[in-house]
Amino acid sequence: MDWRDEGLVIGVKRHGESAVILELMTRAHGRHAGMVRGGAGRALRSVLQPGNSVEVAWRARLEQHLGAFAVEPLRSRAARLIDRAFALHGVGHLCALLRLLPERDPHGELFDMAEVIADRLDSLDLAPALMARFELALLAALGFGLDLERCALTGETADLAFVSPKTGRAVARAAGAPWRDRLLPYPEFLRMPAPAPADAGEVAAAFRLTGHFLQRDVFGPRGLTTPQARGLYVAAAAARGPATLTRARTPPGAHDG
Repeated sequence: MDWRDEGLVIGVKRHGESAVILELMTRAHGRHAGMVRGGAGRALRSVLQPGNSVEVAWRARLEQHLGAFAVEPLRSRAARLIDRAFALHGVGHLCALLRLLPERDPHGELFDMAEVIADRLDSLDLAPALMARFELALLAALGFGLDLERCALTGETADLAFVSPKTGRAVARAAGAPWRDRLLPYPEFLRMPAPAPADAGEVAAAFRLTGHFLQRDVFGPRGLTTPQARGLYVAAAAARGPATLTRARTPPGAHDG
């Protein structure tokens, strides 16, 4: 069995004297692990850093085996991010989110989104809104997508401003006004078909929305607490001030969700 693909490094674990177990999010083969011989050596150590992109050839006798990766660098980001705490929190959070996906289950659109975020992790203006959209898309990929197309009470599609924390369905501003204290905010930038301007308050509201459903539907049932990386990243995003997020160019499908 063998294949070639590109992947985003999400984890590395020492294996024996000089090898490592490399965990990737790949474009066509999902979250996938494999052994890299010599991966602990100086030549590959800087390549196999979380947040970097690599091209890999995987080979194993049987499909269910761990197998081995041959690795070539594609995009090195770790060196640029290492001195920025905000970016490092972002790397940790992005990798933790990708580990929630089933192993070897392809999610090409999530891979594209993750690559876009990885390229912008050092941008205080861009990365937080992209990360919130990614969390929303991840919920959908895990089978817990929110119903955000129309109001659960009236059926209208305009001026959707809230989300029910119980049903995950959108609620229009007027219809939800009497219960606004019980509803979660639905920030306007999440309603746009592509990344749109958002301020720090909107981003915080988006993380509150996605965080509620991640905890209820993903972390809780798996016996997990919210990863520390998420808390650190959300806090750093909230502390960045009222700067406005600008539009980002994303590949087709990278902003669905």
